[in-house]
Amino acid sequence: MNKVLVTLGSFALLLGCGSEMENTAKKEKPESDTRTITMLKDNNRGIVNNTNSPHVKLKSIDIGDCRWTEGFWADKWRTAEKVMIPYMGTLLKGDIGHGYNNFKIAAGLKEGEHKGFWWHDGDFYKWMEASVYIYAINKDEQIINELDEIIEVIGMAQQEDGYLSTPIIIRDDIKPFSNRRYHELYNSGHLLTSACIHHRVTGKTNFLDIAIKHANYLYDLFTPIPDHLKRFGFNQTQIMGLVELYRTTQDKRYLALAEQFINMRGTYKIDDDETTKGYPIGDMVQERVPLREETEAVGHAVLALYYYAGAADVYAETGEKALLDALDRLWENVTHKKMYVTGAVGQTHYGRSSRLDKIEEGFIDEYMMPNMTAYNETCANICNSMFNYRMLTLSGDSKHGDIMELVLHNSGLSGIGIEGKDYYYSNPLRKIDGALDYENMNVEFPERQPYLKCFCCPPNLVRTIAKSPGWAYSKSENGIAVNLYGGNTLETTLLDGSEIKLSQKSDYPWDGAVQITIEESKSEPFEMLLRIPAWAKGSKVTINGQPVENIVAGSFARIERKWSVGDVVSLEMPMEVKFIEGHPRIEEVRNQVAIKRGPIVYCLESPDLPKETTITDVYISGSKELKPKFQTDLFGGVTTIETEVMIRKDTLTDMYNEVSKPILEPFRTNFIPYYAWSNRGQGEMTVFMPIIWD
Repeated sequence: MNKVLVTLGSFALLLGCGSEMENTAKKEKPESDTRTITMLKDNNRGIVNNTNSPHVKLKSIDIGDCRWTEGFWADKWRTAEKVMIPYMGTLLKGDIGHGYNNFKIAAGLKEGEHKGFWWHDGDFYKWMEASVYIYAINKDEQIINELDEIIEVIGMAQQEDGYLSTPIIIRDDIKPFSNRRYHELYNSGHLLTSACIHHRVTGKTNFLDIAIKHANYLYDLFTPIPDHLKRFGFNQTQIMGLVELYRTTQDKRYLALAEQFINMRGTYKIDDDETTKGYPIGDMVQERVPLREETEAVGHAVLALYYYAGAADVYAETGEKALLDALDRLWENVTHKKMYVTGAVGQTHYGRSSRLDKIEEGFIDEYMMPNMTAYNETCANICNSMFNYRMLTLSGDSKHGDIMELVLHNSGLSGIGIEGKDYYYSNPLRKIDGALDYENMNVEFPERQPYLKCFCCPPNLVRTIAKSPGWAYSKSENGIAVNLYGGNTLETTLLDGSEIKLSQKSDYPWDGAVQITIEESKSEPFEMLLRIPAWAKGSKVTINGQPVENIVAGSFARIERKWSVGDVVSLEMPMEVKFIEGHPRIEEVRNQVAIKRGPIVYCLESPDLPKETTITDVYISGSKELKPKFQTDLFGGVTTIETEVMIRKDTLTDMYNEVSKPILEPFRTNFIPYYAWSNRGQGEMTVFMPIIWD
């Protein structure tokens, strides 16, 4: 047990009777009470803090236990540390992003109007959270000092009753929680999560005090459920935030409220009223069917997957089988009927659900998977990885780790440029110049943008990269599970309190060789679980050169033994280049294939084709060699796939054309990782293309 120091005011708030922060006309923050109360608390500092959750098979390691040291993820993490987060900070703290300005205005420290969308507070909290993950590794005190200044302003903006959402505070013509389209609970969820992470890493309570005060406000507001609030909570980040706050404080009210937000959905008549006007209703916000009865992923993909992730957190604490059964059904529906080969989700910008409700940025019918107009919001893809990480911890089933990895290496990273300073909101699988009217589309662009007015995706992606070391390992009942591969070190304690130190060396995902060395461990036997991806058929594992039997792709390889310092576990995953084809019902990719090697999906881009060649004129030959080639001078170092394609030279001009044998000319080119597309200027791109077999 570790001792945690909690300020008197914070402890009182835990009991639900703390004095509120002073909120005078000048918005001055009172001096902190220096008296402390010692409260015993488990050593429990995971990102998804499930160490004490009774219904979890794989427990979290603490933030900072794992560090990327070399290779792919180390490079991405360092870019997040040195470029992504500092650059994003200049946007959000300046007059472009305006996020910090909103808090200053709400605190009475600055004149002006609210700028940005209703959910902009939540995006600012995500950037704060990302900064804390970086601090957990590099211990740069400047990061925390800056956040302390920001937290003080946020505290001054918070209302006496605990309410905190700057667009409503700044404006005087809108009442709190008068219409759910204002996304107040989305802001709440990211506030609670960010504050919990800040407390776990720093031990400070200044941000946590704000979160507790706000959560108490929410509990009093929503319990019992007032009639005008019964359909609130559709952008369900508050469920995850409340569960993390429960795990941090052990105040059961927060878990009860989190579960209540699940129970509220799908239980009331679906009509427009004063609380819903201005935003689609029904399946768009997952309110047609109660979660425990739902069989299909519907509506806005981000809203849905945040909802599922929150429900997974609640199940981890309650163990309610109906919740897990529903999540398993929904996972199957998303993964096998509505997910792209890149792990992306949310097929369309505008459409309808199978129950004929209007939806935006979300799921449509099963197997309806357009390429060029695929929406695949970056946030939705990241949410897919968040959901799968939670399902991995609940079930211990490696299939969830496979999807988490797929997203991280493809449709997640594709949302940000290689340099870390420009972004995409949507992630299509094909782009054809002139095919889309970008001027009349509100979040899609022909090239990456240095700032997106709807800024939810960039900080979501950056915080995911920043926290990725925390996803690399989990603690099993008597050992350690390896979820992600890449050069890293791990120093943690197993669930029995014994210390373990590992080092991992690998050039994954470019190479399938992984070497894990025991640096320190207990003398008693324990297990090591190695995730063998489903694509890695024929993988081999050795310990100190001796083979391990029964290695099955699509499962965890379990090795239990008495370990010694210096023991080396070697994993060899075949990195064959493979063609991937879609289900026959996916009409847009009939007779087409994509290229995949390991976890990386590849695409073909205009810079790798002759000038004036459109991407739709390219055919791939099924008989030509697909040759991996590592290029150190491209995108910071990537493995490309070199092969010969066929380029059609005759032109089709009419809507429909008579068929004759096409004129095809061979051309040798390189396919690049999908995540790296659109980093060489404007051009065309495709993941799937027609295949010709000799």
